Amino acid sequence: CFGILQTFPECGFYGIYDKILLFKHDTSTNNILQLVKGASDIQEGDLVEVVLSAAATFEDFQIRPHALNVHSYRAPAFCDHCGEMLFGLVRQGLKCDGCGLNYHKRCAFSIPNNCSGARKRRLSTTSLSSSQSLHLPASPPRTPSDARRFYTGRPVHLDKILMSKVKVPHTFAVHSYTRPTVCQYCKRLLRGLFRQGLQCKDCKFNCHKRCAVYIPLMRVVQSVRQTTRRSSTAIKEGWMVHYSNKDTLRKRHYWRLDCKCIILFQNNTSNKYYKEIPLSEILEVRPAGNFTLVPPGTNPHCFELITGTMCYFVGEDPNTLPSLPPTPNSGIGREVAKAWESAIRQALMPVIFQDAPPAAGNTPHRQASISISVSNSQIQENVDIGTVYQIFADEVLGSGQFGVVYGGKHRKTGRDVAVKVIDKLRFPTKQESQLRNEVAILQSLRHLGIVNLECMFETPEKVFVVMEKLHGDMLEMILSSEKGRLPERLTKFLITQILAALRHLHFKNIVHCDLKPENVLLASADPFPQVKLCDFGFARIIGEKSFRRSVVGTPAYLAPEVLLNQGYNRSLDMWSVGVIMYVSLSGTFPFNEDEDINDQIHNAAFMYPPNPWKQISGDAIDLINNLLQVKMRKRYSVDKSLSHVYLQDYQTWLDLRELETKLGGRYITHESDDSRWQMFAREHTLPYPAHLVPPPPAPASDDEEGGEDADVQGLTERVSIL
Repeated sequence: CFGILQTFPECGFYGIYDKILLFKHDTSTNNILQLVKGASDIQEGDLVEVVLSAAATFEDFQIRPHALNVHSYRAPAFCDHCGEMLFGLVRQGLKCDGCGLNYHKRCAFSIPNNCSGARKRRLSTTSLSSSQSLHLPASPPRTPSDARRFYTGRPVHLDKILMSKVKVPHTFAVHSYTRPTVCQYCKRLLRGLFRQGLQCKDCKFNCHKRCAVYIPLMRVVQSVRQTTRRSSTAIKEGWMVHYSNKDTLRKRHYWRLDCKCIILFQNNTSNKYYKEIPLSEILEVRPAGNFTLVPPGTNPHCFELITGTMCYFVGEDPNTLPSLPPTPNSGIGREVAKAWESAIRQALMPVIFQDAPPAAGNTPHRQASISISVSNSQIQENVDIGTVYQIFADEVLGSGQFGVVYGGKHRKTGRDVAVKVIDKLRFPTKQESQLRNEVAILQSLRHLGIVNLECMFETPEKVFVVMEKLHGDMLEMILSSEKGRLPERLTKFLITQILAALRHLHFKNIVHCDLKPENVLLASADPFPQVKLCDFGFARIIGEKSFRRSVVGTPAYLAPEVLLNQGYNRSLDMWSVGVIMYVSLSGTFPFNEDEDINDQIHNAAFMYPPNPWKQISGDAIDLINNLLQVKMRKRYSVDKSLSHVYLQDYQTWLDLRELETKLGGRYITHESDDSRWQMFAREHTLPYPAHLVPPPPAPASDDEEGGEDADVQGLTERVSIL
């Protein structure tokens, strides 16, 4: 116990000697396990077994109330309970004399009685060995007004009740804060205008997205037992019986259906469950037809659930005893099973049809089964999206004027997807042409830096565009960063990936025309993630020396020639890259809408104020200046930008190579640069990762010389194209 207390003093083990029992294995006695009562009972080489006592059914905590007093703060302070700022000029909040924590007055009743007394311990351990002694003034007698200023935390009996409750992990959701708030884990400010951090839906705990994984309750190792929290959005619940093609014993469980899965609980009060059937794995719901596995001497089932690996035979039709109607809690009966079959079919339907009743004589799925346009240019008639993908109605990834983007899952493979559902009735003809243009362009693109379009379903009322699901976007990364802007290393990493994707687009004479941080998606939550371009609704087919005049894009990121309704070419995307780079490094937009862009560009004091540009390298400013050129012929191209000294950085090259190694393919860097960066590392005595060193080439034979010549010729052609 002493060792544990010394190693983990912050854990506060209380009464641990009553909870843990030590037994020594002694084979010479009738009872092999002998209770260890003292240190003398154990000798070198003894086998000791640690047993948790039956008395340790709940945790004991020392209840230490806070000593709270009204306090006036000279500097901005934040509440240690809710994380919000303490507003006011004087007497803004409460300070504990024991631990020194700060609280709102309104939070006093909610504060747990867990004062650590750290402030008093620090004072008591202060060294007084120096010649100067520490004199503390005598505290004046407490007046009635002082007594009125004294606050206490929540009642002690409430703490005792809360201790006996089971501690569950937080349920975090992205939250937008209207007041300055700090992360309650790292005590740093949640920066940004909106969606600054995460807040627990239950206890209102606030934290950064990056800090969520470090919170103790989020790191609890889950038990091997199958337990789950009951969803608050259940579609249907009740008792039901079933058997399967792998186990013909009919079982009775408490079924609970929500928009994502069917959970078979052991009873209607416990969180322990027998099985979980995700709706995304259900391939078909059909009436009872296969009676070969019906247990002998029992009634037949009512309907069947078909997945990729199992077939569930659900319900029981008591046709042999029609005079005795079954009780609802028995899970038996044709009407009970029919209600469950209808509810499951409704949950499996595409989200747009869940509120509409099925037409007479039609099954719900056939309403959506009109046609499908697949990314491999194949068109199949009468294919229902509900049979291929499960769309989650409660997982809204985004929304716009004409539709909503939902999260979904491919039924056979379990792959996560994003499904854009567009209402044709609210869709103007011009917008419909943009959508078809986006689908046509994405069908022709296969690149690791461009979002992958899987397929498109179309019905008379709706259009479903299915794409790969990614983690977030670049705008969210900028707003959620600690300083409201990105560091230069990360900016170089992201901008190089954007330029690599643009190089592929421009090589195919495709101009994106709407580049902005919202359209740069992140493939993961890694600190240095892979990015992909999306939203090709405004994209145009523009040749190298061609111009277009149609109005496209988002004004804040558009080049002057588009805003002035002049002809534009592929350099339009390069202007947008310059704005994205400016926003990433500074967290602000470069231009004021009320003033002429040309005048603002030539005003360096306006474009690059000392805060924060004094901390940013001059090479970054030089690249931005070459991208934000009003004259299109002076604006940098993709290749010139990639060759700029700012992006030709050794650390950036290493970061990109690590990403390519993880993805298993090179699409940003080229093999011809390896020797150059190896030489650079040797000259500057920098470490070069061993796993990035290419293997030595095998000795070439006479037969292979022709192949090498072909490789050299292909490389020459590629360089000439670039």
